[in-house]
Amino acid sequence: MSDRDGGTGPLLLGVRHHGPGSARAVRAALEAAGPRTVLIEGPPEADALIALAADEDMRPPVALLAHVVDEPGRSAFWPLAEFSPEWVAIRWALEHGVPARFIDLPATHTLAWGREEREDQEQEPSEKGEPGGLPSEPAEAVRIDPLAVLAETAGYDDAERWWEDVIEHRGARDGDAFAPFEVLGEAMGALREAFGTGGHERDLVREAYMRLQVRAAQREFGDDVAVVCGAWHVPALRQRTTVAADRALLKGLPKAKADMTWVPWTHRRLSRMSGYGAGIDSPGWYGHLFGAADRPIERWMTKVARLLRDEDRPVSSAHVIEAVRLADTLAAMRGRPLPGLTETTDAVRAVMCEGSDVPLALVHDRLVVGDVLGEVPAAAPAVPLQRDLDRLQRRLRLKPEAQERELELDLRKENDAGRSRLLHRLRLLAIEWGEPTASRGSTGTFRETWRLRWEPELAVRVAEAGVWGTTVLAAATAKAEADAVGARSLADVTGLAERCLLAELPDALPVVMRILADRAALDADVGHLAQALPALVRSLRYGDVRGTDTEALAEVAAGLAERVFVGLPPACAALDADAAEEMRGHVDAVHGAVGLLGEGEGEDSASQGENSASRAGIRGRWHGVLRTLSGRDTVPGVVRGRAVRLLLDDGALGQEETARLMGLVLSPGTEPADAAAWIEGFVGGGSGGGMLLVHDERLLGLVDAWLTGVPGDAFTDVLPLLRRTFSAYEPGVRRTLGELVRRGPGTRGTATATASGIPGFAPDLDTARADAVLPVLRLLLGPDETVDLEGAGDTGTNDSSTHNNAANENGADDNDLVGVGR
Repeated sequence: MSDRDGGTGPLLLGVRHHGPGSARAVRAALEAAGPRTVLIEGPPEADALIALAADEDMRPPVALLAHVVDEPGRSAFWPLAEFSPEWVAIRWALEHGVPARFIDLPATHTLAWGREEREDQEQEPSEKGEPGGLPSEPAEAVRIDPLAVLAETAGYDDAERWWEDVIEHRGARDGDAFAPFEVLGEAMGALREAFGTGGHERDLVREAYMRLQVRAAQREFGDDVAVVCGAWHVPALRQRTTVAADRALLKGLPKAKADMTWVPWTHRRLSRMSGYGAGIDSPGWYGHLFGAADRPIERWMTKVARLLRDEDRPVSSAHVIEAVRLADTLAAMRGRPLPGLTETTDAVRAVMCEGSDVPLALVHDRLVVGDVLGEVPAAAPAVPLQRDLDRLQRRLRLKPEAQERELELDLRKENDAGRSRLLHRLRLLAIEWGEPTASRGSTGTFRETWRLRWEPELAVRVAEAGVWGTTVLAAATAKAEADAVGARSLADVTGLAERCLLAELPDALPVVMRILADRAALDADVGHLAQALPALVRSLRYGDVRGTDTEALAEVAAGLAERVFVGLPPACAALDADAAEEMRGHVDAVHGAVGLLGEGEGEDSASQGENSASRAGIRGRWHGVLRTLSGRDTVPGVVRGRAVRLLLDDGALGQEETARLMGLVLSPGTEPADAAAWIEGFVGGGSGGGMLLVHDERLLGLVDAWLTGVPGDAFTDVLPLLRRTFSAYEPGVRRTLGELVRRGPGTRGTATATASGIPGFAPDLDTARADAVLPVLRLLLGPDETVDLEGAGDTGTNDSSTHNNAANENGADDNDLVGVGR
């Protein structure tokens, strides 16, 4: 066999996968040789997909995706970039009307091979190694990197730098189109003589199949055959073997029915060790080298400057000129034919980034790696679910992007509501395209914020989810029903109900609610019930904003709340420290849920009055439960303290009664550890307890007096708990508390105590201080005379409609105004 046109045998073009230098060399060699067919390393099941590479909507990077039909999660990718030699060979063949074929081991064997190995690992060692399968690679096999060995032999400590010097920079200027392939072929032959298969035992089977395909092409086209494959395989394809010997290696290979299609890929994924195993660190840089016809360093520095200027960095054309000069100087000093990525990076750091690695990290992320996302034409084969997803993405104008971005949704708008439904349904199907995140704007339930990022592997998730249905709605409904049946706990079912409401799955919700009601009726664990209630209440609120009928959900939530009210006091008795802390969390969760239940709104006055009375009754019963918890000595101190605090916050307990309860707990008859736990429950947990002590000096005085009276032998035991409690306060709160304690009880409160009896507050409004803010308000609101800042109210125009109209003209939301009013 020969690597030159006019020799005997096919033209073997050994390449580095995803190497721009190899890609240019392949194109030059094909132009010089003009073969009648091109054979490419890749799965032959993809032969029918080659024609799609000429489609105007096909934009690399893309990948061939193969997956087992009855097990979509078992899949494999063959990624191709614009600078991949295989992609260049495909495009050349299509442009010249030359047949192109893939000749690697079929995916039907490759995928079955992986499944067989997994099954073998689950068996006993004596059952492994049965004949008829592909040979397994021993765990201790040493897999060599051919480029790393060649670079080390040449005196380089970096394989990438060696490749750039030998191929990327020198190969393009070599007049002989076949010289690079001859040199690489000889080098790989020497390596295979020294290292054998180099730990790649499976390559023997793959190369046997390749030789058979090359022979078949020679019988059809003669020796006018070009083979584009990894340089490592060239010596094996040159090897003279018999057909019988090659077929013997392929005998008895396992099989699995596989489907194959094109899917979009990204530069970021090319930088990982997947598919061809190139694992290139700089796909963006390689893409630039391949696309820059001339002056690649100057063009690269211009890209860097544009990026930094877009980020408000002061970079001028003078910086670009100096960076190019420095890169050329560094290359000359280091004995390199042209500047490589190392030299350009050093020059950018020194000249444009002023020695800082912070902007340099941005350059590496955006340019050296990059977030380029390929595109695949609609004609590519796809499962029905993928077709429906593509249709929804187009209708909702929600295009997949490789770069992470935030998406703000207003659920009052039809298109945004549709986007929310789609993203929630995909999450139910484990297609994590979007992740909900906290909104930086309005906290209303009509707002949602998503963090979106499309990953190539999501195509596999779509194929896996295809078993649930042919549309996103049908698949999400079926998946939700199956998850409800297989849910392990009550909290899982309530969480699923919440997700069904968010995804608006009306057919799945009755099934989930039936299972939820059955589970709630049988579950006697108060902790489980307390964990389930908040999700149900959140679902009611989400259902309201989406216009979903949640009557059945409300009934289950009310019943669940009643069961929690009955079972919580007995469940709080005789708990150890860890269980008590966990129960405090349950109490907080239930309190928040009850608070939301009390915010119901009816559609008319009659229903509104009925709902308000019902929910006020729920809140009243909950306050009764908290009073019971606060007064039982068998309840741990942390729970009792939390119950008192929640009652105080809701206005169900007066300050005098609160001070009395605290005084009882902090009396000398109470164990110091129990008293410290009560304080932790009352003012700990990041619930604003520090500000409560700042503004109510009577409570602070009780804590201060108790703390100074704790015996020395007990103080060491309660100190860790107290430190945990007070260390959670804001620095300003801790500083204020320290100043109040330092002043001592003799001066504390004397300056602010008034006849009102409430420290810090005067009995009447200070009109002089109030009037002082009027000029500022006039500046903020403008010179509109219809706004009665003085409170006269006799102009006849200072009504709520005027204010709301002005607010709406400024782009404010009605709900936001209501929230301010509250």
